[in-house]
Amino acid sequence: MTQTVRSRHHDIADDLRRQITTGRIKPGERLPSEVGLAGQYKVSTATLRSALAVLQGEGLVEKIHGKGNFVRHRFRKIMYVGGWGTLDPWTATDTALRVTDRATAIEARGHLAALLRVPNGSPMTEFLSISYQGESPHSLARIYVPRELGPTGLLGDRPSYVRTEQCFAVLSPLSAEVRETVSARPPTPDEASTLRINPTTAVLAITRVAADTAGRIVEAALLVFPGDRVDAVFTTHHVIDERQT
Repeated sequence: MTQTVRSRHHDIADDLRRQITTGRIKPGERLPSEVGLAGQYKVSTATLRSALAVLQGEGLVEKIHGKGNFVRHRFRKIMYVGGWGTLDPWTATDTALRVTDRATAIEARGHLAALLRVPNGSPMTEFLSISYQGESPHSLARIYVPRELGPTGLLGDRPSYVRTEQCFAVLSPLSAEVRETVSARPPTPDEASTLRINPTTAVLAITRVAADTAGRIVEAALLVFPGDRVDAVFTTHHVIDERQT
């Protein structure tokens, strides 16, 4: 009995996958309700949800809370330019990204306070930037700036739109040195929920810290890109000793 149920939900996944890959069901299209699909395939809703989970894990289908299951748009890669954190304007434009930016007043605690080298409770401004391709979230950034150094007049509950290629860039004009730590890891539950990705999907995580000429940390950023959506490029400039020329 277990083998029959397992085979059936894979059969359903195969059929839906075929319809998606051949274009019969198009990117951005909403699938019929789970109850409707279960009736169409003559299976229980539990079996139908197992089939959808297979397609969600493959990145073909995403479930949007309160709206239903949708065929994902095929994500195109963008280029993250290391150092000052801009997105390459050619790939960002080609991918037709749009970005929302939200500023919130917070207090630095724990890891964030240590990253910024400030006491617990220090006032900060958090800038949450989420890029979208179509209606699907593509990548995200959380940028933290000491309250007294942050741009004024940006706090509020409503997100604003920002220039795509500058959305993840270093904000502080006082920055003189930027250090980035890059790692591949599973997403946190919050990241997986925000980006609507499978919790087992690898993400490229970049922790960026900017300091002024005196060594004071003026900004910290936590950037998260699903691994199949970005190429990160870093350029090294060799310093020439003028005494040898």
